[in-house]
Amino acid sequence: MFDILVYLFENYFDTGNYPDPATLTRKLTMAGFDDEEITLALDWLSEFSHHDAEGYLAGLAESNSMRHFTKEEMEIIDTEGRGFIFFLEQAGVINPLQRELLIDRVIRMDGDTSSVEKIKLVVLFDLWIQNQLADSNTIEKLFVVSDSHQRH
Repeated sequence: MFDILVYLFENYFDTGNYPDPATLTRKLTMAGFDDEEITLALDWLSEFSHHDAEGYLAGLAESNSMRHFTKEEMEIIDTEGRGFIFFLEQAGVINPLQRELLIDRVIRMDGDTSSVEKIKLVVLFDLWIQNQLADSNTIEKLFVVSDSHQRH
């Protein structure tokens, strides 16, 4: 699924959005992706597009409380990934509500890709869907700052 999401971002970023599910399925099949993988990715994208914050406390976006990860979350999101999420929140890239949505979305992704790479992709998709990537510096800041943060 990760490879499909990268493919979508690389091929549809400039157009502003991706095609309808039927067209997208056909294009992904022609690109050589497996049917099961396509279904998983389209389901994930469908859930992603809804921005469902209903299950979270009102006012969470303005919260300043500390987040503790569950054992299950720590099994999926490694120390580096958790540190990157903390970094994104402290840098003001995401608020606590967006952090919770990010954690949920990363947990739903499958594959062997590192949690940091998944987190970066989810953040990019979120910004893309919300049309917040108009400023080309946003992507550069996200990756350059995060890469220098990870080296320390």
